[in-house]
Amino acid sequence: MEPLSGLKVIEMGQLIAGPFAAKTLADFGADVVKIEPPKVGDALRKWRLLKDGTSIWWQVQSRNKRSLSLDLRQVEAQDIVRTLAKEADILIENFRPGTLEGWGLDPNELLKINPRLIVLRISGYGQTGPYRDKPGFGVVAEAMGGLRHLTAEPGRVPVRVGVSIGDTLASLHGVIGILLALQERHQSGKGQVIDIALYEAVFNCMESLLPEYSAFGEVRQAAGSALPGIAPTNAYLCADGGYVLVAGNGDSIFKRLMKLIGRDDLGNDPELENNDGRVKRVVELDQAIGTWAKDLTADQALEALDSVAVPAGRIYTVADIAKDPHYKARGNIETIQMRDGTSVEVPGVFPKLSRTPGSIKTLAPDIGQNTEEILRSIGLNESQVASLKERGIAFTK
Repeated sequence: MEPLSGLKVIEMGQLIAGPFAAKTLADFGADVVKIEPPKVGDALRKWRLLKDGTSIWWQVQSRNKRSLSLDLRQVEAQDIVRTLAKEADILIENFRPGTLEGWGLDPNELLKINPRLIVLRISGYGQTGPYRDKPGFGVVAEAMGGLRHLTAEPGRVPVRVGVSIGDTLASLHGVIGILLALQERHQSGKGQVIDIALYEAVFNCMESLLPEYSAFGEVRQAAGSALPGIAPTNAYLCADGGYVLVAGNGDSIFKRLMKLIGRDDLGNDPELENNDGRVKRVVELDQAIGTWAKDLTADQALEALDSVAVPAGRIYTVADIAKDPHYKARGNIETIQMRDGTSVEVPGVFPKLSRTPGSIKTLAPDIGQNTEEILRSIGLNESQVASLKERGIAFTK
């Protein structure tokens, strides 16, 4: 048994935020019915690199799900959603606010049909507030949430994080909200609506950004590879052109690091005993560590740092990840067999549970692969299913 076995989930989202949340639930046993538009399906099917016409990303984002292809603009398709919602535990959507209501699927009305239903709504700006109707993608949310301003070298144009981190953070907040709502439902027997805004999920991870501004008027600025206010922690260039990341900011760690690089004078300096003192002299410390690193290869530097238990690492590319023995030992990378018989490596299931771990059970579905079986499961007969298909309301590839 997986921890979410028996939970019935309707996924009405597309691209990243809603589907990632549903994927996480499916990995741990939930029965996820993904509703996607006829013929074209979820737009993610055509994002990034394609294999046989479909994004290889699709195999990660939609594994363990079943595909029901419906034209939700049609009343009969909306009726099918209502029927599914009567028996569902969770409904996930990440459309612009008002979209569900426009289809006659207002969550408040669905809760009247099924008072135990939990509805996760993910949008750019949330279901309320002056910006609710604006379109919002993850990259915009990352900027509004405060992250983009910090991701740059000082004085240069802020860059985006290389993945859709705003969407993923919102997804994970959504999963947390679902689990909280499920726990509360055990006590009350009632469902509820969870309202997640992309920018709020990013903002929630901004650590001391706001209180420092409120207390001191401090607007944190981009600092490249360093972490302002915490020292020493930075990336240092080595003799072979590689970089090592060194986090020597713990008090005892700092002393071990200074001894390693031959700078006991700094390690024993009372002014540098604590972080606040080290921050004042961070330039001096970075220069000392950089001078040591430049005469070593990255491998030599990391071996030395490991020998004295100073947290350090290299900057991984995906090629480094794919061949790293630690990734393999922990099952972080799994191999799936595609329908054409080829093998593809994909991320494993996270988080890791000792007694009831999740698993990859099925490949991501084709568009409408499960339409007929799902429609029959809610009581439609063969002629009714055929009629829906003929009129373009339901679709099976």
